[in-house]
This record gives sequence, C-alpha cells and structure tokens, in this order.
Amino acid sequence: MIKRSRLHNLLLAEEQRFADTHPRSQELFIRAQRSLLAGVPMPWMVRWAGPFPVFVAEGKGAHFTDVDGHDYIDFCLGDTGAMTGHAPDATVQAMVAQLHKGLTFMLPGEDAIWVGEELARRFGLPYWQIAMTATDANRFAIRLARHITKRPKVLVYNYCYHGTVDEAFVALDANGVPGPRPGNIGPPVNPTLTTKVIEFNDVAALEAALAPGDVACVLAEPAMTNIGIILPDPGYHAALREITRRTGTLLIIDETHTICTGPGGYTAAYGLKPDMLVIGKPIGGGMPVAAYGLSDVVAAQVRDSIARDEADTGGIGGTLSGNALALAATRATLEHVLTQAYYDRSIALAERFMAGVQGVIEEFGVPWNVQRLGNRAEYWFRREPARNGGEAVAALDADLDRFMHLWALNRGILMTPFHNMALIAPDTTMADVDRHTSVFRAAVAALVGDGERSLF
Repeated sequence: MIKRSRLHNLLLAEEQRFADTHPRSQELFIRAQRSLLAGVPMPWMVRWAGPFPVFVAEGKGAHFTDVDGHDYIDFCLGDTGAMTGHAPDATVQAMVAQLHKGLTFMLPGEDAIWVGEELARRFGLPYWQIAMTATDANRFAIRLARHITKRPKVLVYNYCYHGTVDEAFVALDANGVPGPRPGNIGPPVNPTLTTKVIEFNDVAALEAALAPGDVACVLAEPAMTNIGIILPDPGYHAALREITRRTGTLLIIDETHTICTGPGGYTAAYGLKPDMLVIGKPIGGGMPVAAYGLSDVVAAQVRDSIARDEADTGGIGGTLSGNALALAATRATLEHVLTQAYYDRSIALAERFMAGVQGVIEEFGVPWNVQRLGNRAEYWFRREPARNGGEAVAALDADLDRFMHLWALNRGILMTPFHNMALIAPDTTMADVDRHTSVFRAAVAALVGDGERSLF
C-alpha cells in the first residue's frame, strides 16, 4: 500500500537521528549488556523502536526526562501501569508515610478494608482479595473457577491479553486451528489441553465452545486492548452473560486495561455482571498491586469448599501480596487520583487525540482507522476497525509500526510499544495532545511525499 523504499529510507534516517541524539543511553545500553540479558531488565524491552532503549532519568506527571536530557510527552504511561501519571502526589505522600511504619507484615491493616470497600463500590462485586500483579490475580481466579466447577478448561479470545497466564498464550492460525501463540516460550503443555480459543464477537463460536460443559470459566477483557482497541458488537456482552449462565460457566472480566473506561471500568460503565473481576496496573499509582473480586455466590462456594488449614497450600496468594505499602498506595490512588473528575477531563482529551488522528487520516487518505475506549485511543493500519484478533493481526506491519514509533520518539513523544496506543494522564494537557497531532501529521506527510498521496 505504500512505497516500501521510501519507508526503508525514512526508517534508516530516523535510526541515525536517534543514535546521534542519545549517546548516554547508548553508553548505558552497552554497559548493561555485560550484566543484563540482552541489556534490559525485562525481555520485551528489546522491542522499543530505536536501536537501543531510552534510559530514563526521572518522570513527573505526563512527562519524563531521559539521561541525555530530552523531555518526552509520555502517552505510554507504563502501558497503563502509570495511567495516574508519574509520581502522583497523593500516592507518593501515602507511600512515604507508610515507609516509616513498615512495608510488609503478612497481617491486615485498615487500608485493606478501605480498599476492599472501595473496589466493591466501584465494580459491584462484594468480596475482594489482593495480589501483586494482574497476572497473579488471573491465575488465582482461574484456579478458583476450576475448583468450584470441577471443570478443566478455560476459554479465551484470539490474541487476548491477560498478562503471562499460561492458559492465555494460545491463538488461532490463519486456518482457524488453535495452538501455542507465536513466540510462546516453553509452554508447560500445549495450551490446547487447557484452553479453548475463539474469536471475539462470534456468538456462534462461543455457544459451540461452551456447549460440551467442560469450560470452567471465560476469561475476557470486556473490550480487547492489546491487539488494537476492539469494541464488542452491540448485544455481545448480553449474549456472553446469558450463554455462560446457561452452561454453568463462570465469567471473569479482566479490567486491567479497560479501567481506562471510567472509575469502575467497563463493568460499571456498561452494567456488566461478572462472577469474578480482575484489576491491576494503575490502581497503585505505579506500585505493583492487583485485586480480584468475587460475587456473593462465588465467595460462598469458596468459603464452603476450602478448609482453613489448607488455605496456604492451594496455590493462591503470595508472601508479599497485600503488603502494607501496596495497600497504602492503592488507597491513596483510588481516593485522590483515579477519580471521576480525572476521567471526565482525560476522556475529553482522548476524544481530542482521536479527532486529531482522524483528521490526518482523512487529509491524506491513508487506509487506517483510530478507535477510542475511555481515555485510551489507538490507530491501526487497516481501513475498518477490526472486530476480532484475527482481523487485527492480519493488518500488522512491523516496519511501518516501528517507523511511526521512532519518528514520534525522536520528536519527544513516547507511544506504547507493540501497538500505536496513547493513554491520557491526569497531567496531560491539550498542548500535549495537539503536539502529537502535529508530529503524527508530519510522519504521514513524510511517508506520502509531496504530490504522492495516491500511493495509499
């Protein structure tokens, strides 16, 4: 669809520009390779758009500074982990106060009760447990679902995102055959032994998958977020809830990314009624913490079926889960940062972000689309929005994606890696959003070239 030679030359020029302007980051990256595998503390950090990652010096609000002194507008925000902005004042103050009183005890404090009550108010599920990460919370919820239903299988959507849960690393190939997701490292078993996978928005496939009665739970984001924003068709969630109830299948809603929709996530905004709900990433203002909620019925089944003397041997929990520091951070973040006022303001800015991108798409006639979910917006390299993971994957363009990210990075804008997503922090400004529109327009203009818009 585009002249690949132009894209190749532009990408080479942006790589050189990045190397020339980030000498300190390059120096640290070379040093890091002597002690860190691939020079990074986590494997996926090798996938940033530049020839080496930017090394961060400090961040505050919606901006951060790297070790070379460059300031960036941060639309990545830790891939939702820092949706609150960097170092939110209320969270930092609560953490500093708790630091002087102890970090972890394996005992509850009053903050735990406040957090449980607030999560119940926001999401509508009455009982809660705390974990370190949303991955852990998903693992624990799956264990409970299997325990309660006595069924072996889990159902997920093609190219879903639920952290590093083994059962979720399954995908459909181009012929619709399920198997390990590409890149799945060392799966303990072929995930088809534990998991059924279908396309999102396919009611017939959902009905067929649950009909045999061997699925303990459906683990679902209410809108897919990690392969582009994929919104549910009208009526899909009503069908999902009706079919799961009729087949005795528990429904787990993962709000870890879709908390961008509002204070109670997509669940509260659209009146969903899950049996369990998982939330993580931003609720601690950057501090690792997650939670999972249970309905009255599920909570009663758990209480009645797990002996007190075996509560520590079932594979649920962790020594640092529910620690005092994490709960202090969570209480402050929920009370003072992830408020309705924040969402009202940030969603309006996300609408502005989306309108700016859409305007550029229309101006240059590129066959792309942009979608929004709450204060999250994302553009994708296909003309129509995808309805499922398979359609989204078919539109992947690694070189074009890398160019768009690197062009933005070289001009002081960080987008979320792996896809072209932007989140709005409490301190993001209208000027930040308009700056992205300007940089985005320049990138598309460079790709098209003067007088060559017909290339798209």
